[in-house]
Amino acid sequence: MPRRPVPRALLALTLCALLTACGGDDPGGSASGTAGAPTTAGTPDTASPGGGGGAACETREPTAAPGGEVSTDLAVAPDVPPSDAPPPCDLVVSDVVVGDGAEAVAGSTVAVKYVGGFYETGEEFDSSWSRGPEETLPVTLGAGQVIPGFEQAITGMRVGGRRQVTIPSDLAYGEEGVGPIPGGATLTFVLDLVEVGA
Repeated sequence: MPRRPVPRALLALTLCALLTACGGDDPGGSASGTAGAPTTAGTPDTASPGGGGGAACETREPTAAPGGEVSTDLAVAPDVPPSDAPPPCDLVVSDVVVGDGAEAVAGSTVAVKYVGGFYETGEEFDSSWSRGPEETLPVTLGAGQVIPGFEQAITGMRVGGRRQVTIPSDLAYGEEGVGPIPGGATLTFVLDLVEVGA
């Protein structure tokens, strides 16, 4: 993996801390980000602008056509589209651009660009693009470095692909939330897979 200047490394560590901060004070939680405070499917969530807006979640297919307009130009930072549909109860993955490069599989280290926003409003809360068009986040799949839904969304992508993923709170930051992300928030990310290493 290429060496990054110290400021970029610190930004990446900060982001990793944000993406792994799932579980709050949950005694069963871990620093790996694999255990969070799960929400109950179908329970109204009124905690925040990103938390379901009082609507019960609905069961959907795990793969779907992208919701809203997401740019297919990988040289341009995508916007997270808002949604007025009830949030999904489970992870939903939508390929915007199907890549034709190496596949991201468990154990591989990948580099991704991303934009994260709240499901209902599309309001951005974090983005690698905001730190520069070439900034990426390194993730080792299966190592629990990021929230479970983020890691699951990357798995199976191919380099050159762009994917929209909707992550329910139990695969994100749970009922506790973290930083700008309130408890119970359903999140949408647009991910670009830039590189797959060993």
